[in-house]
Amino acid sequence: MSTFSYVAAAIVLFTIVLGNSNAQLSSTFYDTTCPNVSSVVRNVVEQAQQNDIRIGAKLIRVHFHDCFVNGCDASLLLDDADDIDSEKNATPNLSTAGYPVIDDIKTALENVCPGVVSCADIVALASQILVSENGGPTWEVQLGRRDSRTANRAGTTAIPSPLETLAQITKKFTDAGLDSTDLVALSGAHTFGRAQCSTFVHRLYNFSGTGNPDPSLDTTYLETLRQTCPEGGNGGTLANLDPSTPNGFDNNYFTNLQNKQGLLQTDQELFSTSGADTISIVDRFANSQSDFFDTFAKSMINMGNIKPLTGSDGEIRSDCKTVN
Repeated sequence: MSTFSYVAAAIVLFTIVLGNSNAQLSSTFYDTTCPNVSSVVRNVVEQAQQNDIRIGAKLIRVHFHDCFVNGCDASLLLDDADDIDSEKNATPNLSTAGYPVIDDIKTALENVCPGVVSCADIVALASQILVSENGGPTWEVQLGRRDSRTANRAGTTAIPSPLETLAQITKKFTDAGLDSTDLVALSGAHTFGRAQCSTFVHRLYNFSGTGNPDPSLDTTYLETLRQTCPEGGNGGTLANLDPSTPNGFDNNYFTNLQNKQGLLQTDQELFSTSGADTISIVDRFANSQSDFFDTFAKSMINMGNIKPLTGSDGEIRSDCKTVN
């Protein structure tokens, strides 16, 4: 066999192996074992949203933080135990929330389909439903993930931080198998939700030790943020990630970036970093909400495909907080 033939055969084999790894996830995975899974999840999250308008942003953040550590395996949901050092206690996750709603969904599903639907799939489904409920796109969630039996608190350093540069964030996305388009699209989830003053106050008074605010901040917006987050004030105070439509899922996040009104450093750097390939993507999404919605849906599927446990790996937890 020629060298070319060997290479071609290797490529075909690699493609088959790679294809099979994701082929185990399917939008129809529960069609026979738990056909009402989506409606059960929807009923719980719709009720939850009546009590907490921020639940969509909270659960999509849990999904994001879970997938970036060992893949989308619900390891983030595990509480401390004798052999579990919970990822919830790591710095990037201290402000994550929404876990009781996940438990409510799990209880409802165990009542109709005991031992069938994984916690990892619950988080993926709830994220999609809540994005759609808040005016965003819908997509066919790929299902069939299983739950981990371990947590990886040390691995939470892989989660992007709001204090990092675009280069640092980009590397973390690349390490997870995601590209610049995924980075910009998934950052668009900041079209709803809130952030604590502690995550952006460094931009308001003494940015990078200059004694001045971040020059990429609109001056009027800067003064508004300073009123919310005075120097030396309460770092836990919340500000809207999207000051224009804080509770709706739309493309205003990207026009905010064009207007120098990105709340987090990592938001604004997508548009204000000279020469970055993310600038043209921000412009695309600012100009077309449908383009953003279509791309966001694809990127959520891409993120949901990060190293899922499938087949006989892992387990289906009966309680999302503990291993069986």
